[in-house]
Amino acid sequence: MIYMKQARVGLLYSTFLAGSALFALSTAAEAQTAEGASAASITDIIVTARRSAERLQDVPISITVYNQEQLTKRNIAVATDLATYTPSLSVNQRYGPEKSSFSIRGFNPANNTAPTVGVYFAEVVGVRAQGGTTSGNTVGAGAFTDLANVQVLKGPQGTLFGRNTTGGAILITPQKPTNDFGGYAEGTYGNYNQVRLTGALNVPLSDTFRVRLSGERNTRDGYMKNHAGVGASDFNDIDYWYGRLSIVGDLTPNLENYAVFHYSRSTTNGYASHINTCTAGSAGAACAVQLARQQARGDGPYDVENNLLNPYEHLTQWQIINTTTWHASDTLTVKNIMSYGEFRERLNLAYLSTNFATSGGTPYVLYDTDGAGPHTYSAVESTATEELQLQGKSTDDKFNFVLGGYLEFSRPLGFSTNISANFLNCISAENLNCTNPLGFGSFSQNRTKMNFDNHGIYGQGTYKFSDKLSLTAGARWTFDKIVGTGQPTRFSLSTAPGSYIDPRTGVSILRTCSDTVTYPNSTGTGGKIVTSPAECTTVRVNKSDKPTWVIDLDYKPIPDLMLYGKYARGYRQGGINFNSIGFETWKPESMDTFEAGAKFSFNAGVKGYFNIAGFYNKLSDLQVLAQLIPTPAAVLQGVTGASAILNAGKARSYGVELDSSLLFFDRLRVSVGYTYLNTKIIEIDSPATLAAKLVGTPFQSANPQVFKGTGFLDTPKHKLSVDANYTLPLNPDMGTLSVGATWTYTSQLVTNYSDPQYVNGFPVGVTPSNNLVNLNVDWKNVGGSPIGVSLFVTNLTKELVKIPNQFPYAFSSGAVHVGYMAPRMYGVRLRYDFGS
Repeated sequence: MIYMKQARVGLLYSTFLAGSALFALSTAAEAQTAEGASAASITDIIVTARRSAERLQDVPISITVYNQEQLTKRNIAVATDLATYTPSLSVNQRYGPEKSSFSIRGFNPANNTAPTVGVYFAEVVGVRAQGGTTSGNTVGAGAFTDLANVQVLKGPQGTLFGRNTTGGAILITPQKPTNDFGGYAEGTYGNYNQVRLTGALNVPLSDTFRVRLSGERNTRDGYMKNHAGVGASDFNDIDYWYGRLSIVGDLTPNLENYAVFHYSRSTTNGYASHINTCTAGSAGAACAVQLARQQARGDGPYDVENNLLNPYEHLTQWQIINTTTWHASDTLTVKNIMSYGEFRERLNLAYLSTNFATSGGTPYVLYDTDGAGPHTYSAVESTATEELQLQGKSTDDKFNFVLGGYLEFSRPLGFSTNISANFLNCISAENLNCTNPLGFGSFSQNRTKMNFDNHGIYGQGTYKFSDKLSLTAGARWTFDKIVGTGQPTRFSLSTAPGSYIDPRTGVSILRTCSDTVTYPNSTGTGGKIVTSPAECTTVRVNKSDKPTWVIDLDYKPIPDLMLYGKYARGYRQGGINFNSIGFETWKPESMDTFEAGAKFSFNAGVKGYFNIAGFYNKLSDLQVLAQLIPTPAAVLQGVTGASAILNAGKARSYGVELDSSLLFFDRLRVSVGYTYLNTKIIEIDSPATLAAKLVGTPFQSANPQVFKGTGFLDTPKHKLSVDANYTLPLNPDMGTLSVGATWTYTSQLVTNYSDPQYVNGFPVGVTPSNNLVNLNVDWKNVGGSPIGVSLFVTNLTKELVKIPNQFPYAFSSGAVHVGYMAPRMYGVRLRYDFGS
């Protein structure tokens, strides 16, 4: 650890000295260029961070850009992988990498709150979804194949990108069809039986009509091995298909139509976690028995016991996007972007991986398993968008602008349904094929339909006072509306009075409304007895409208140096959660950002660039996750503890983002990215204020996961990425051979301030610091042929990296569960290019 700190301080000090020799003002833009690229190509990177094509070094936004070559060398296959190499970007993969959510600069979503990072594919936001676990609002597995680039925009992007981008936005740009025939086929084989096949075919059908077809198939065994003797043999596996069809038609010399259809289907066993130790929780004795079995076998951290008989996680997502661009004149372009997409999820998972049994040896499932049931989905939603833009400029090029209007309608394709079985022995929870060995097991079922409307009008313009000084100003007014319908119920296997035969399964059940306050039974000791979830229907509406804006002044004292300062306002909409009686809705969260930075590229003996950004954020109406404790009277009425989102505080954060890429001898490129984040909750509602909010509800206390003076959840203070790539001096007839290595360091982060950080020496509420080392050898055009060969290793040193955000309060169940990121992975990749 001492060595790590010394190395990190030394590296930062050296970088600071290099930057100080170039300029005295801090900067703010990150950019990655292809390994071995010339210094001139740095200034030719094109981004669309301001909704039009611009050179990266001319955009006063902190951005990290990856091209397809960099994505391939880093083995970035799903969106989660992106966070490993981007210092400002973090990911919550509590429910698996394909169900992750993102945060930039520490702004993390929690439970059913809206995202803080918008994920866009071909300029269209990901299909919205809201189920029982984090999913949706991003792209499907495989979408990182055949791309032009990926842009990670940091800081509020609400003016031009709209909803819920207080942290930033990720722009994924697919490879567009070209006028040249060609393509490639690529295959990867690695350990854990990984087989990954990708390819693309570009066909110009005429001078004005061209198509591109690309796809991917990726499978890999899970690295979490199951020793329960039933159910899946492994977890954290990969198994997905992805396909994309892109069509470009030049309808007239000034009118282009660009259509993209992409489809993703993933079918895995889901995730699992390892029991590290046991506590005095509700199932502590059963945990001790399982822990003894683990120790007798000599289990390691990647060994689990999960007795769920039929675990699965199925995600299907597709989207069609149509973009029409009309160059009405030399100074005006009209652009229309339409899309429609659907997201479907079915899953059956154990939140905690256990193989517990009664004293008589009858197994049971601890906590929850989610099974939506046949012909239903855990999350199912459609999203349609329509956006009209006017992009223009003055005849003297001193002023350019973009004006737009945006409509988004997300509609349920049925009820999102989750059945949870607690302390039951189930062959199939979704079919109610369960027994009750402990005598107190039960089911809960949440059925919800969410209608989301998001509309906005916006405008942004840049005026050049001179070739050196420019002012950018923009504003947006966003209108949000959520209409939610909830039908939460609880039921047990029973023939007691009021029970009925479930028509789908033929099983006798006794069902009651979960909302025992709105729907009490006649004795006031529980929920109303019903024969259909529809009898427990509750409708909630959440509306908000807010302005967001940006003011940005940038100055170029010399052509290769841009200094800028800006002020931006962002906001994140409120939401609805039917499981928190009396706290079903919450208000928006607002943020003000102040940022200063610079971008500098140079071409002396050493070629490259140096970018740095400093920022300060103020948050108000902070959306805080809290645990609600019912009153004794409410407990008698059947109310249980719950999680709720409260607008209960204020916070601030500040930090520095740095990126430097240096090219030595036109062969060795060394790139460094670093982010420092200092976050603090500066105000949380006092006990008296919280008590006032509890009046009229069935709860006596609310316990937030953060407190005054704590930092943000899941936010490392330091994150560093160093990449070195050397191109060997081979004869050009032999091809191009390069060797690369990447080291990333992530400091400790806290997952939950309400949990103890360690239990019996094992991490619970904290994720320790970690180091990852990846290697890559890439030989293009072997012997002058169209064949390429690559060798890769990820996590070379077998670093054990805990996944943040495991099941909250897991230790109270009697078991401390920990999930881990992938161990060492390695393989070989072959590629064949054809055509022009």
